[in-house]
Amino acid sequence: MDTIASDDLTAPWAPIIHKILVSAGVSQAAHVPDAGLARLIEMLNATPGVRTVSLTTEEEGIALTAGAWLGGQRAVMLMQSSGVGNCVNMLSLLASCRFPFLAIVTMRGEWAEFNPWQMPMGQATPQAFEIMGVRVMRVDSLTDLEDTVAAAAMLAFDGDQPIAVLLSQRMLGRKKWGSE
Repeated sequence: MDTIASDDLTAPWAPIIHKILVSAGVSQAAHVPDAGLARLIEMLNATPGVRTVSLTTEEEGIALTAGAWLGGQRAVMLMQSSGVGNCVNMLSLLASCRFPFLAIVTMRGEWAEFNPWQMPMGQATPQAFEIMGVRVMRVDSLTDLEDTVAAAAMLAFDGDQPIAVLLSQRMLGRKKWGSE
């Protein structure tokens, strides 16, 4: 049986993002289960005061982050680029109501992609966010990760801005298929 290799569980970028999210006061993390985000989700789930919420579809995360803000909490949306297309209509809520929004997006359909189904949305992700008024910040190397995510969290939560941080597939590493 083919499965995604477990390399993603040791993602060196996950502790960096975790530290920033906790420092920024994030108390909720919305996500659709994803192997690429597994390590970060596990870390947030194990953090006292942070509640992780597994969604059935990504657009639910937009409503969750808005509701968290209305309830006096900060939330982050964790998703893969293939789920961004599911959110386009709900992203209008952010612009209409001026809600802060922070998304951490693992990119697919880029460098060394093996799955052709990931290509279209991977290419359209930045434009889909931008056309809906979400500012895009891209991270291509670990050296830029901490500063970029910290700046994004500040812009989102202190500046009431919708921000998406795109983690490039090259930085994340090649997806591999293996046998169980």
